[in-house]
Amino acid sequence: MKSSLGWTWHLLAGVLLAFLLGMHMFIMHLDDILNISGDATPAVSFAEVAQRGQQVAFMVTYILLLAAALYHGLYGLRTILFELTLSARLEKLITATFVLAGLFMFVYGTSTALAAYQLKF
Repeated sequence: MKSSLGWTWHLLAGVLLAFLLGMHMFIMHLDDILNISGDATPAVSFAEVAQRGQQVAFMVTYILLLAAALYHGLYGLRTILFELTLSARLEKLITATFVLAGLFMFVYGTSTALAAYQLKF
């Protein structure tokens, strides 16, 4: 039951990634091609990036994208490593390492998104 719940979250994270990355491609790249917003400012200029980072919707999207990517990637890599039929002790060590690394990266990435949200220039 425990592994099927982890796998379900893995699949849901993949669906969320596909949706959020699709939205990213539409907003960031398709607008440049179709000029939907009518703005001629390049999407990669610092002013444009800082302006997007100060919007709540983008900050939340960045954090959700980070969480989904970290969980999907680390759980997938953990599952691949477990296919090697490792000892139970080594599997626990891998799981603990991935949880700690994932939490560290999530906290660091979230603090970066929050710093961008509070950026004053």
